[in-house]
Amino acid sequence: MKKTWIMWLVLTGLLVFAGCSGGDDSGESGGVTVRLLTDTSGVDDKSYNAAAWRGILQYYGDTLENPARRGSLYDVVTPEKPDMYIPNIQQATDEGYDLIITTGFTFADALTEVAEKHPEQKYMIVDVDWVELPNVLQATFAEHEGSYLVGMAAALKALEDGIPNPRFGFIGGITGSTITKFEVGFCQGVLSVIPNARIDDYYVGNWDDTGSAKSQAKNWYDSGIYAIYSAAGGAGNGTIAQAKEYRRQGMNVWAIGVDSDQHDEGLYNDTDSAVLTSMLKMVESSVLYALTAIENNSFTGETITFDLKVDGVGYADTNPALSDSIKARLEEVKARIMAGEITVASTYAAAQQIPGFPRNLMAKDD
Repeated sequence: MKKTWIMWLVLTGLLVFAGCSGGDDSGESGGVTVRLLTDTSGVDDKSYNAAAWRGILQYYGDTLENPARRGSLYDVVTPEKPDMYIPNIQQATDEGYDLIITTGFTFADALTEVAEKHPEQKYMIVDVDWVELPNVLQATFAEHEGSYLVGMAAALKALEDGIPNPRFGFIGGITGSTITKFEVGFCQGVLSVIPNARIDDYYVGNWDDTGSAKSQAKNWYDSGIYAIYSAAGGAGNGTIAQAKEYRRQGMNVWAIGVDSDQHDEGLYNDTDSAVLTSMLKMVESSVLYALTAIENNSFTGETITFDLKVDGVGYADTNPALSDSIKARLEEVKARIMAGEITVASTYAAAQQIPGFPRNLMAKDD
């Protein structure tokens, strides 16, 4: 069953509930147990997996500094390589966790194989809507909507800075329909401000090769690209690292973060960050939803979409370099997207129907 999660008051209640749960060692939250299985980037990616981990910690009332219930009620496993996905899912299943969470579409085949054999076990997968099994909750996000806003932010900042013919870049992790939403949303946002802007793209081919992302970012910044948006998991930290180096040297270039607010990751002195803004993807909201459903015995195999209307996606305004006039413009457009006045294409095929949209991108819809 597919549905769009629009009951914002209910979701807000879950967030408040989670902040109050797990307050003592008796294991509140009904003693629910969960194992998080991340991709190879792990929960230290300061991005996607980190957001899922925050959701688990919040549910149990723990913190990054003090994950008190880790090992008793919850845990996380990060594989060294993707061929460990099936063994890791199987091991968690054998150990009898109430819920097993996998992060990302690269888990889809592995999860399907194991979940079909264990219909009594409850699973969740993020960024997938094609594993239609009654024991798998699928959480998807309107990444294209949030990416549109950060694309606008980059273009508006370029105009504000008086950059002649500004160019932009996108660095992805692994090609596929999910990362395509990031890319085409970003491109549409840029082009809504600067219709003839040039946008280049590059895919690392994995989620953790920071060196490749950093090298590509250096080449692009050296060639005159103004801002680079990375949706590449931990690899995207390479883009931020290069932007920090160059801004420290006085170059006017920017990185745009993803999934989590990466402002602090971009700090190159005590106060200034090379991350202009970040596309916020509230993976923690989907984790809280799933854990609460387990506790309430309401868990079902459903597909839920978290969009702008429920703050499932958005943009970070932490950096003072994002001026009030830019933020006002973004809020205006955000409201128009939520009202249906602006439709953001979520696939490359649909985006190519937009006049002037680039047709030589590496994005893929499958």
